[in-house]
Amino acid sequence: MSLDDLRKRVDELDENIIKLLAERLSTAEAIGREKAAGAAPTLDAGRERQVIDRAISLAADAGMTAAEAAEIYERIIKLARERQSVSAAFQGEPGAYSEAAALAFFGPRAVTRSCESLEAVFAEVESGRVQYGMIPIENSIEGSISRSYDLMLEHSLMVSGEHHLRVNHCLIGNPGATLDGIRRVYSHPQALGQCGHFLRQLKFELQPTYDTAGAVKLIKEQGVCDAAAVASERAAAIYGMKILARDIMDNPQNFTRFFALARCDAPPSGNDKTSVVFAVKHRPGALYEFLRILAERKINLTKIESRPTRKKAWEYNFYLDFDGHREDESFKAALPALEDQTLFIKILGSYPRARAEGK
Repeated sequence: MSLDDLRKRVDELDENIIKLLAERLSTAEAIGREKAAGAAPTLDAGRERQVIDRAISLAADAGMTAAEAAEIYERIIKLARERQSVSAAFQGEPGAYSEAAALAFFGPRAVTRSCESLEAVFAEVESGRVQYGMIPIENSIEGSISRSYDLMLEHSLMVSGEHHLRVNHCLIGNPGATLDGIRRVYSHPQALGQCGHFLRQLKFELQPTYDTAGAVKLIKEQGVCDAAAVASERAAAIYGMKILARDIMDNPQNFTRFFALARCDAPPSGNDKTSVVFAVKHRPGALYEFLRILAERKINLTKIESRPTRKKAWEYNFYLDFDGHREDESFKAALPALEDQTLFIKILGSYPRARAEGK
């Protein structure tokens, strides 16, 4: 075939590819509607993994590499996920980092709902008014979000996904503000703490608020030029505000881990994590025995920390993450022995492992 003939053939193939892609995305939308009608989870990482594995298998016979097939189908699945209608609640005002995490995880077409508190996020999901709740669970610099852990113990919602969001703080003011004119800075206490060096250098008066984006909204409503907020670039754009300084956090490796909460957790995907909370019996070696049971079954722990029970002084619950799914045979076999060592054990959910944003 001549070069012109080959190019004509490419054009014909592209026409067919576009038609097939459009049909596939349309079918994904229909699947999303069926899931919503049947109250099934919108996201199914296990099924997505099956689709990619099947594409890799077919690619070998078609002369494509596994890497090529995986890259193409991961993109197709991302587009298909964005076509499926998802609703998610988050704590804070529009522009909050929690909303950014929800949109990154569920796709830009997700319908987000602002809530005044973490408690309200749980209530929105439990009532069925939204499908998911996106809550912060820990920050790579400041540590765990205690209230999120406490609420997961108190409520029946389960972790169905996780997302790691890179946090880039900006100093934001009204359009007429200048850096030299700022006297007060508002933001969430954790955001203020993450920018401590920058804020101390300029000797600002710090004013804690319940939310980063809420701080931007507050100074916009005040209309003053001697106050600023620490929040995201996206929050500045939403409220039509001016960025006075970018990337003001002490540590550029600043990530927040978020949990996507739902009324059920996720089916196995082949690359999962599980979160549990438990309290051991009050006897010597009880925690050691609990951990030994997991080690004997080669269950790898990725995190463990204690939290006060808030019922009796100096008594603690332990929150633990491990590699694998609660449906894995290794964990199912270990569970009876774990229950013997504990006052209680609650599975908070199994979910596909996240990758840090930008990695």
